[in-house]
Order: sequence, then C-alpha cells, then structure tokens
Amino acid sequence: MKEAIVYGDPLHVELVDSPIPIPADDEVLIKVEVSGSNPKDWKYPLYSQRPHNSGDDIAGTIVAIGKSVLEFKPGDRVAAFHTMGGNHGSFAEYSIAYAYTTFHIPASVAFEEAATVPLASLTAAYGLWEELSLPTPWSPATEEIPLLVYGASTSVGTFAIKLAKLAGIGPIIGVAGSGAQVALEAGADFIVDYRNNGDIPGSVRAFLKPGQSLFYAWDTISEHGSYQYALQALEPGIKSKLCLILPSRKFEDIDKSKHNFSIARVANAHDGNAASRDFAYIFYRQLTKWFQEGKFTGHRADVVEGGLAGIEGALADLKAGKVSAMKKVFRIKDTPRL
Repeated sequence: MKEAIVYGDPLHVELVDSPIPIPADDEVLIKVEVSGSNPKDWKYPLYSQRPHNSGDDIAGTIVAIGKSVLEFKPGDRVAAFHTMGGNHGSFAEYSIAYAYTTFHIPASVAFEEAATVPLASLTAAYGLWEELSLPTPWSPATEEIPLLVYGASTSVGTFAIKLAKLAGIGPIIGVAGSGAQVALEAGADFIVDYRNNGDIPGSVRAFLKPGQSLFYAWDTISEHGSYQYALQALEPGIKSKLCLILPSRKFEDIDKSKHNFSIARVANAHDGNAASRDFAYIFYRQLTKWFQEGKFTGHRADVVEGGLAGIEGALADLKAGKVSAMKKVFRIKDTPRL
C-alpha cells in the first residue's frame, strides 16, 4: 500500500510502499477513503524528531477485525481515531484503529464529513465534560450557564458549541474572526470579532444579561494571548474554570493561585486512565446515534487535490496559519498513480 511519511524539519512528505498492517486482537483494519488532518500532524514529526505517518482522523470501510472485536465486521462504514504517534496512521491506503475509538457512520454521512470528526470532537467533549465539568446531554442544564468559546470557528471550537447546545448550555459567546459565520451556524448565540478589537473581554461581558456571570471558558487556541483575554472575561477567582488546549505548553504566565485552569488532552483516549478511555468509547457510540437522528454534523471539509500527494501542501498551510474555519481532508483515491 502507499503511505505518507511526514518529516518535521524541514516539513516535507514522502510517499512510500508499506505492507498492509494486520490488526491486533482489539483493533480493526480500515480501508481509508478519506483522511482528515490536524495541526498536530506537522507538530508531532517536528517536535519528536521522528518522521512518521502522523494522520489520526480516519473515515472508510472495515476490511478486517481482530479476534476480540464484537461490534464491527468487514464492509462496515466507520470513522475512527488512530492512536497519536502510533504506527499505521490515516495517511495511507489502510489504517489501524482500536475498536473502542472506532464508530459506525450512517449512509447519510459522507466520508469527507466523517473525516473531520474523530479527534476534534473528542477533544471538545473532554474539555466540556471532563475538564469544565459542565452538564452533559444525558443530564442537561436546567438553568442558563453562559459559556465562552475562544476560537469558535476552529474544528474543536465548533464541535464544543454543537455539543454544548446538545447539553442545554448557553448562552454561548464565541470569539472568532473571518470564520464567525461557521460558529454561528454551529449554534453560537453571539460572536466577538477579535480583529481590531481593543477590548475583547469587555465585548464578551457586554453580551451577558444584568446579574449574569461568566464562570466557564473553553479556549481552543491557547496562544497569542487568547487565554489571557479569556481569563479577563471570566469572573475573578478560582470558582471560574478555563479549559485550554496544547498539552505541551506549561502556561507559566497564569497565576495558579488566582485562576483555575486545566488542559484537554485527547491522547487520554489511548494512554489515559480507564475512565478517560471509557468516556471515548461511550462518546463515539453516542455520535453514531446523533448522526442517525440528525442532531450532529461534522466540520466544513476542504478536499485537497491529489490525495496523499496533497498532504505536504496542506500541512504547510496549517503550519503557516492559512487554514481557517475548515478541515483539510484527503481522498485517498485521488492520489496519482495509486
């Protein structure tokens, strides 16, 4: 099979011939129809100094299962979250995923849409429900709970908005730029445009009703000063909670004695404690149901020309900050001379 190996410094991608992998007992082998991409796909090869197939968002068809797998069979349409940093990623004709981070997708959901979902949606869910401890769709909010989503048009941000709405959380105040419409379509009640805005925290608070307080913020950017703006918008004191992304950062400029913050770590789906792994299992099965019921949709997908051959250019755009309000995805069949 063809497989794309991502090198970090300088960023480039090589297509190589590799054996089709064999799933372990609790894994599935997926013929990849469409692979999604994320910023970590260029970051991991760079920071680890280990070239590898860094794709983690899979959408395709089951072709083989391990002997312990019960839920899936060859021919099933699925999406899956590949183990970050592991072998047999999604930038290939075939990929491996654990069965518990694989989920069925109905025929109404295109592979292109499904490929935008696995990593980013779970990150959003961990942030809302493991880190911020907000109400869930299974025990929804019974009163208004304002929520700030910074980076509201990113894939994690839009999924955080969609999931929060399912849980009855709101009003939802988003901070975004050119992708504001995407965040509004996801369900945000109000958008603060950070561009040329001299008082982002004040603009956020201005949307609150008299007497209403903001205690929760999910910052899906977590750099370029975003989390400082979020902290300024929140009520002072450790009763307020801020969720951040970028687990490799220490955030030493946040005064821990004055602010309560945590980091959503999507890698916990594979290397976290049993509760985090079970959360991933349950969440992905709930996604299948929501897709069937029309209650959930993927992010905007931008199909990159050339399939696997288009990965290098797409990752370069991600690294340069040129991708906004959409997810770059790759149709494997579009790879030249496949």
